[in-house]
Order: sequence, then C-alpha cells, then structure tokens
Amino acid sequence: MGGLGALLAAVLAVADKKFYVYEDPRIEEVLSLLPKANCGACGCVGCHAFAEKAVLGEIAPGKCTVNSPEGVQAIATLLKVDAGSEEKRVARLACAGGSHVATHKARYAGLESCRAAALVSGGGKGCSWGCLGLADCARACDFDAIEMNWHGLPVVSEVRCTACGDCVEVCPKELFSLHLVSQRLWVACRNLLNGELAEADCEVACTGCGRCAADAPTGLIRIVDYLAVIDYSRNTQARQAPIERCPTGAIVWMDKKSGPIRGLEAKKITRRSPLPVEWAELPLQKVGASQRAPHGASQGTTRDLRV
Repeated sequence: MGGLGALLAAVLAVADKKFYVYEDPRIEEVLSLLPKANCGACGCVGCHAFAEKAVLGEIAPGKCTVNSPEGVQAIATLLKVDAGSEEKRVARLACAGGSHVATHKARYAGLESCRAAALVSGGGKGCSWGCLGLADCARACDFDAIEMNWHGLPVVSEVRCTACGDCVEVCPKELFSLHLVSQRLWVACRNLLNGELAEADCEVACTGCGRCAADAPTGLIRIVDYLAVIDYSRNTQARQAPIERCPTGAIVWMDKKSGPIRGLEAKKITRRSPLPVEWAELPLQKVGASQRAPHGASQGTTRDLRV
C-alpha cells in the first residue's frame, strides 16, 4: 500500500508539471486595481477576464468605465500602456408615466412583480407600453443604482449605474436601454397611440405632434408611428431647443445634476396623489365591499386583476 501511494504521488507530481498552466502574475496585480464589480459593462464576463485581456494588450485600461481615473492610470502605469478612454454608459427609462399622470384601468393584486403583472391583462395600466412600477428593475440592480420614486417610477443614478444591462433584461415592457451619458436629449415615452388617444392614457405621453422634429437639426428627430425617435448617431447636434415646444414634456433634456428638464411650453403637473383607477371592460370580478378603492378613487366601477 505504501508503494502504491508513492507511485500515485509521483504520477500526480508529473501530471502537475506537464499540465501546469502559467498565469502572468500581472493579472492578479491588475485585478487588485479593478473595482471588482463584475458588471460586464466592458464587454468581458468579469473583472478577471478584463485583467487577462489588459495584460495581453487586447483591451485598454480605460475601457472599464466603473473604475476611478486613478485606478485606470495605475493599471496603465503597471502595464506601461496608454490608459485609453471609454465614455460611460447608463440605463435610461423610456417612460415618465407615474401614478399621478398615467391612468389605470384596473388595480392589479398579486405577486409584486412587473413580469407577473404584465401577464395579467398587461398589468392594468391604461398605457400598454408604460412602466408598471413594481420595481423588478430596482431589485435586479446589484449596484443600488435604481430607486423607485414617490410616483412608482424607477430613477437611475448616473453615478452608480454601471451599464450592466440587468434592468434592460428584466423589464417586461422593454423600457430600459443603455446610452452614453453625453446623449442628453431623450424621449421618455414609448406610447404609439396618436394625439388625444395617447394623452388620454397618460398626461406626459408623446402625441406625435412633430414640434420637436421641426425644432431640431434636419434628421436628428423623426416621428415614427406617432412617436418621436432620436438618431443618436448624430448626438453632437443635440441641443435643448427641441424640448421647448413639446406640449406634454415627453421629450426631455437629461441634466447631469437636476435630472430630466422639460420644455417651457410643457403642461405643468402639480398633482401629487395617484389618479383614481378607471373603469375598464374586462372579464374580471368586481371589487367587493371590503376591497373598495380608497377615498378619492372611483367607487363601484373598479375591477381587480388578480392572480
């Protein structure tokens, strides 16, 4: 038995040398200078993969937009390469229809999840494209970059957002997308209804009036299916002028400090409380006496979406 053990040990020692995979020690050094967010925003599967590519010269240290400028420069100095640069990207939400401006045709009661609600008659919101406000995106974000505001809308922190894309994947309405921070002109709407129909569901919906397109440089904004669409390949031409005459404030300018800025002619929204749930012709049970809408909401005509 002793001889067999010695033989196996010798075999293992030979195999260890034969199949040993050398790893450049600089990989661990680069890894120690990374934020270890493993967010994937750089295109790598994680920080270790980024460190490997950086050592091989396949990726510039500045490609990591989550790292601090000091961290990027430290990696560049270690590897004796140019730091390079990469503009930060952030997640943006194409909806401004909070509970105080967007109607609900029914009150959803079930699992607190946008995906679950979307499976039940679309979640009960008047605008079938609108945010359901049940915070799937906030829960999916590992970097605490998304908070739900008073009106049930996600608010993205540009500072904390790593552009990992988790919110993009989890949103059942496909309202999130990743954009360069320099892309400040933004359409906060996905409603494809025309004019009054869109505004009847949400007071801040894009009505396809075309004023923004008329006030923007030629070709920067088009109206497609009653919705303003920005050509981000021409971002250097973007200015605040196209937002000024938007009657609903659906097109905004994303200010670095104060957040979305609406135009001068946008209607002023002073309401803070949620809109009452409206009646909808849905094949669902009526709300019972113990489930009536709260004071101020429509009584006796509300329907529940239950799962």
